[in-house]
Amino acid sequence: MTFVEVPSATQGHPARLVVRGIRKSFGSVHVLHGIDLEVRKGELVALLGENGAGKSTLSAIVSGLIQPDHGEMLWEGSAWQPTSPKDALRNGLGLIHQEMRLVPDLSIAENIFIGHLPVRHGHVDRETMARISHEHLRSLGLDISPKRLVRGLPIAAQQQVEIAKALTLGARLLILDEPTAALGSSETEHLFAQINRLKAEGVSFIYISHRLEEIARIADRIIVLRDGHLVSTYDTATVPIHDLLHDMVGRSVDRIFPPVVLSDGREVLRVEHLTSPGKTFQDVSFTVKAGEIFGIAGIVGAGRSELVRAIAGVDPVASGSVWLDGERLASGEPTETIRRGIVLVPEDRKNQGILLDQSIADNLALGNTDRLSHRGWLSPHHVTTFATTLVQRLGIKGTPEQRAHALSGGNQQKMVIARWVARSPRVFILDEPTRGIDMGARAAIYDLVAALASEGMAVIVVSSDLEEVLGLGHRVMVLARGHQMGILPREAANNVRVMELATS
Repeated sequence: MTFVEVPSATQGHPARLVVRGIRKSFGSVHVLHGIDLEVRKGELVALLGENGAGKSTLSAIVSGLIQPDHGEMLWEGSAWQPTSPKDALRNGLGLIHQEMRLVPDLSIAENIFIGHLPVRHGHVDRETMARISHEHLRSLGLDISPKRLVRGLPIAAQQQVEIAKALTLGARLLILDEPTAALGSSETEHLFAQINRLKAEGVSFIYISHRLEEIARIADRIIVLRDGHLVSTYDTATVPIHDLLHDMVGRSVDRIFPPVVLSDGREVLRVEHLTSPGKTFQDVSFTVKAGEIFGIAGIVGAGRSELVRAIAGVDPVASGSVWLDGERLASGEPTETIRRGIVLVPEDRKNQGILLDQSIADNLALGNTDRLSHRGWLSPHHVTTFATTLVQRLGIKGTPEQRAHALSGGNQQKMVIARWVARSPRVFILDEPTRGIDMGARAAIYDLVAALASEGMAVIVVSSDLEEVLGLGHRVMVLARGHQMGILPREAANNVRVMELATS
């Protein structure tokens, strides 16, 4: 491997964080093997690797969540071994998790200031909380009242609240774990502008992302982990994506999207003039054929997730209709919709798709109890056999008895897909199918999506990643502020045209 030795703009600055020879094992599993890392003042270091490479473990050690087995760390020239995230934060280092850790029944402002509430004359200064929260939210492109409860906020908005929370901490180093995973292009631009502003003020960043196309724009240097080992370090961010993928997976990755086979199947799903009670989406109409992959694109707030939740019967509609194989479906009846053959893989898999503390077998049984039970009883042996078949069929790296929280993001997503594959549905809806999943696992998910279509299912894919929608879809529908702006055939769909419609 050839390492690029181009001086970064921050090379003359002192190291703010130094990590040397960090090792960590959990039982007999070695997670980190002697990792070295430096982050300078005002620098953004991209930390890349597949799920399971050790990125999160390294971040947890640096931020005091867990303790290393061996190695040493220096923070601004002094020995560094934080005992907790609170201890790290008190010293100027904050970790923003990929998975949201907000309190749903507190307001946005209360979440942003939780643990460091401003006090005036012996009382919580809510006016200051609201003002500062609003300033940070607007700088990130989210114009929303800070007094609103977090409960019910879209995933993208929750992510922006988490980032705003970090901006109030006055941290000198921020670890951002997949900060744009739930953000659209507009929100991402706002975030990048804030990061560049903070870098100019001397704030340092460790930036974890699977969106490799972002790295050249935002990073100063790149570090790649694979299987707990440091495999490459680049002193520039202008590294070909193909080279980074090779470093991450240890092999050549020549093809991400599977070949698209044109569908000539008959109509399976028809949506006519569908409108939500709150006008989140209005007057949406389209059809999907058997064997077709139908993409839905649009910036955050366009109503994409709300639309597919309504089609799946999760949410009621104000007007319009959904037809499956020529028969009209009842609104707001998810159990009946599943029984009839429409299934949904939700965007928030951790909170809506899986039970983290339950086994793979128990998770796969959910949604299939009508097929697995006999006279109202579930046989553990039957459930295990059922799960074993699905684990093997979809290539899930785990055993039926393994807890879901121990799986990587990609394998958790495969598990959710497997649950519904077992029902051989007529319509398979995937909302943000690869959010927070590395490139190697993405390719496997894309192959699964193509396989579903090849089996004759009508597939709907919703994604904030334009390349994903364009790479998979036979046709792409674009939403903007809840309105249907057009449906593009594959040959006419490209980044420019989709964004023109999405922002019109």
